Amino acid sequence: MKRRHFLAATSAGLLAAPSWASLGAPRFVTAASRPDLSTWLVGLDLSGEQRFAFALPGRGHAAAVHPERAEAVVFARRPGTFAMVIDCASGVERVRLDAPKGRHFYGHGAFTADGRLLLTTENAFDIPDGRIGLWDAARGYTRIGELPSGGIGPHEIVALPDGGFAVANGGIQTHPDSPRRKLNLPTMRPNLTYLSPDGDIEETIVPPDEMRQNSIRHIAVAADTLALALQWQGNPMQQVPLLAIHKRGQPLRFVDHPDTARLKHYAGSIAATGDGHEIAVTGPKGNYTLFFDARTGTALPGRNMPVASGAAPSPHGMAITVQGGLCLGDSHAMRTVSVAGDWSWDNHLVAIA
Repeated sequence: MKRRHFLAATSAGLLAAPSWASLGAPRFVTAASRPDLSTWLVGLDLSGEQRFAFALPGRGHAAAVHPERAEAVVFARRPGTFAMVIDCASGVERVRLDAPKGRHFYGHGAFTADGRLLLTTENAFDIPDGRIGLWDAARGYTRIGELPSGGIGPHEIVALPDGGFAVANGGIQTHPDSPRRKLNLPTMRPNLTYLSPDGDIEETIVPPDEMRQNSIRHIAVAADTLALALQWQGNPMQQVPLLAIHKRGQPLRFVDHPDTARLKHYAGSIAATGDGHEIAVTGPKGNYTLFFDARTGTALPGRNMPVASGAAPSPHGMAITVQGGLCLGDSHAMRTVSVAGDWSWDNHLVAIA
């Protein structure tokens, strides 16, 4: 089903609702847990103040924020079968999204620019193949169809300035009967897929053979460039870049850093500064963050950050969740603001526009 076929059908269902400004202007949402193992969706402002916290039925991964309404969709950590639509103004769960039979979510989703549709990354695990679920956000998040993701294991999907989307197809085959087992590592083949505003696959970028076990997981938009965070699934004794950069019409470019080994083969999250000049790649397993010049790919000085997890653009450059707080700035200067609550952050911090 193509987006142009159902956009007209959604407009009648749009309803007035509280805006994000009505909540005291929170800037970020993230999934988190407490020492008692309870799991939450948390809204933060630039001072580290908690603007809201809503309990979740299980561990969350990432969220999609509605561009107009004070509404967030939080996804279960993969492989999960639930997503919750939360009215962040009232704290009410509006809708529970259940993955269709034979599918599970991969922890990410994105809205169209007008907020009418939610797109979710999904695994059609018995085929196996990747799918993009389509949900009508204007009509109670009714599922109205799906699209091919262009590969196996679609993880993050992001909206692009032209109205299309980019999908990180991680290449790893999984099945809920073996929830954390990776079934195809010897033959895995990740890719970056571009979808048109109508949902057609416009372009698929495949890494060279020597990088086919470098799973493409997360995406940041930096002006006309996409920055990709990678997770190495190959020989653990081999050090490989954990950042790739792509511009339309050009080959994929892998970018290394002198401190790449400190991430322990695992890039947790990625973000670009608000001006698109710098890229940060977090390493929660290595308590470290890599920085790069987004225009040239040049490595910039990295920083020690305890359990560096989610990253998102901010007016201060970018924001990164760390143990006990939030780091704000860029490679040149970072300051940490404390966040009360003894939170353990999940891998993703999502900016509210």
